[in-house]
Amino acid sequence: MKNESIGKLLRIYIGEMDKIDGVSLYEAIVKKVHSLGLAGTTVIRGIEGFGGNSRQIRTAKVLRLSQDLPILIEVVDIEERIRLAIDTIEKMIDESGAGVLMTLEQVEIIRYHK
Repeated sequence: MKNESIGKLLRIYIGEMDKIDGVSLYEAIVKKVHSLGLAGTTVIRGIEGFGGNSRQIRTAKVLRLSQDLPILIEVVDIEERIRLAIDTIEKMIDESGAGVLMTLEQVEIIRYHK
C-alpha cells in the first residue's frame, strides 16, 4: 500500500563511545524513539570521521583501530512528531555530555506501512 506524504529526516551524529547512564547513547536514543512511536530509525556505524568533542579523525583502518567510530542515527516521521522527539533527544544529549551534530531535512515518504 502506497502512502505518499512529506516528512522529516532527523540525523544525529555522535561517537560510538558516547554513553548515558552507562548505556550507549545510540541505543538509548533508539529505545526512546521507539517508545515515542515514531515511524522508524536506523543506526549506521561509520568507518571514518571526526567532529563533536574530537577534531581527531577516527578510523576503522586495520593499523589504527578506533574504539570511538562515528555513529549516525536517522529518524523519519512527520514533522510534528519529529519536532516533539527532538526536545526529548536534546535532553538526553545534554545529560550525556556528548559532542553532537543534528540536522533536519524534508523528505518525501514514498511508503510507510505498520
